Amino acid sequence: MNKLTPQKGIDKGYTVLLGHITQIVHTARAKAMRDINLTQGHAYWVIGKIIIEHEQGGKARADYGQQTLIKLSRDLTERFGKGFSVDNLENMRRFCIGFPKLFRKSETVSRILSWSHYCELLKEDNEQARTFYEIEAAKESWSIRELKRQISSMLYERLALSRSKKRMLSLSKRGQVIENPEDSIKDPYVLEFLGLKENSSYTETHIEQALIDKLQMFLLEMGKGFSFVARQRRITIANRHYFIDLVFYNRILKCFVLVDIKRGEFDHADAGQMNFYLNYFRKNEMTPGENPPIGLILCSKKNEIFSKYVLGNVNNKIFASKYKLSLPSDKELQHLECFIE
Repeated sequence: MNKLTPQKGIDKGYTVLLGHITQIVHTARAKAMRDINLTQGHAYWVIGKIIIEHEQGGKARADYGQQTLIKLSRDLTERFGKGFSVDNLENMRRFCIGFPKLFRKSETVSRILSWSHYCELLKEDNEQARTFYEIEAAKESWSIRELKRQISSMLYERLALSRSKKRMLSLSKRGQVIENPEDSIKDPYVLEFLGLKENSSYTETHIEQALIDKLQMFLLEMGKGFSFVARQRRITIANRHYFIDLVFYNRILKCFVLVDIKRGEFDHADAGQMNFYLNYFRKNEMTPGENPPIGLILCSKKNEIFSKYVLGNVNNKIFASKYKLSLPSDKELQHLECFIE
């Protein structure tokens, strides 16, 4: 026993040593990547600025500008290798135009986003939406894939639909800031990552199981601050058992979020059932310092006028949002864009 004790001490000390060094390496690599992003982004922004200034004070003639880029691409590629295609040089030019103040303000955002992030952001024509995605990509550390998905699913437009003009403008200046339950709700929720066909017949159980199987993606779609708590949470009252489809907790709002999935059109009975669940949680699950729970009914169809009458003046916070099993179509994209203009 005496011989083993020092060995255990050495093992423990080594584990601490290894953990310490690992943390230093991770921190150093993260800093190096941020520095690379900053240096590369700044260089490409300045290159874009120089190209614009060369094009007769920024007022370029199309033919002249294109010929300049072709010649630049050939010469720079010969000197430096890949990275200076005509398309990439055009992106640098657009980069400076699309983000004119990027390197004249705090460098917090530019130190996080990569050149590939900015190339994706440049595809967004709406300036307010582009600024929103820039802020959110930086704050939430979105990968390129996640940024593409959020833009494709029109996250900005979906959030803007539930906001006043003043609060909508705030999205483009501050990103998504959650101060009350309404700030965390989208309509619709886009669940294309489930791989289910929009027009096929699925039961609520099928959809619920698919959401659990793709829980990480669903949490990303739910938004900021959400963590998963339970599936088919049972509550018992007067010897009767009831089951809540999904239970989440939002650490920003400091409250439970109960989710009910409905395969069909939203009905007043759905609101009554959710109100019942919320009353139970308010009385039996809330702890000191927490806020009252909120309910979210995910349905495949919803009449806006009907839902306002059903949910108006309800004591508990209940929201009804549609869910879609595919990304918005061109027609739906045009409708959303026109609606928020």
